[in-house]
Amino acid sequence: MLFRILTVVFILSLSGCSSWVFRYDIPQGNYLEQKNIDKLQIGMTKEQVKFILGSPVIVDAFNDDTWHYVYQFKSGRSAEFNSRKDFTIKFENDKIISASGDFELSENFNTPMEQ
Repeated sequence: MLFRILTVVFILSLSGCSSWVFRYDIPQGNYLEQKNIDKLQIGMTKEQVKFILGSPVIVDAFNDDTWHYVYQFKSGRSAEFNSRKDFTIKFENDKIISASGDFELSENFNTPMEQ
């Protein structure tokens, strides 16, 4: 009887150790910084955008003039550290016509690129 009680106590005490398990942080997608978003301007070509931000995570299969940059971070420590950022750029005739998402556009964004 004493053995069974000690076994149950031991198993219950082990379940309290689950917080000791190491879990990896999982970053996925394009990590964008505000300083790079600030470099974007109306009229930039796709190649110029790719040079500044890198390749997009998602290109619309039916309309390759819409690029989606998505970044998701899943913390191994706690869900309160999880985050997600989205940024979408639309092109027309290979040039930026609009951008929107979780970043502020610079004051110069609506100033067309000088060719």
